Amino acid sequence: MAGIQTTSFIAVLGAAGLAVGLALQGTLANFAGGVMILLFKPFKVGDVIESQGHLGSVKEIHIFVTKLLTPENRTVILPNASVSGGNIVNYTTEGLSRVDMTFGISYESNIKQAKEVLMKVIENHPKVLKEPAPFVGVKELASSAVLLAVRPYATPQDYWDIYFTVMEEGKLALDKAGIKIPYPQLNVHLPK
Repeated sequence: MAGIQTTSFIAVLGAAGLAVGLALQGTLANFAGGVMILLFKPFKVGDVIESQGHLGSVKEIHIFVTKLLTPENRTVILPNASVSGGNIVNYTTEGLSRVDMTFGISYESNIKQAKEVLMKVIENHPKVLKEPAPFVGVKELASSAVLLAVRPYATPQDYWDIYFTVMEEGKLALDKAGIKIPYPQLNVHLPK
């Protein structure tokens, strides 16, 4: 009635709808990801998570993005499509985390003495949890050292404090006990 061909009008409208749909594809995926996160709650504000290669405390959850605060005090903004569609490691859910550390001692050192020294260091740390019990044991007989696994448990908030202080205090305690911590060496023998 208006003198406009309806087929061409519908084709233009369809093409415009397709263009808008393609332009909003990422935004709609982020919206759907945000809805999934809010519905299923794999994490909440304050949880320590790892997602898309970033580790941090969840600062904010929005419908399109999730904001993390990293240990370096950097804000990371992750699109919710990537977060909900990828792997999420939540370190806070269980209320505790195992702190994995490795100390190398020389093959000449007394393993039992080294284990006792390191166990005393983690037992004396005020933030190390008593339950589950901490563990010290031989992890590997490496090429230049006997590697001891030191595994105390901590709350997620105390993880880094325990990691750094036990590393330092463990080294100092091993030095004080006369237990050598070797470093890789290469002996070169030249024929005459």
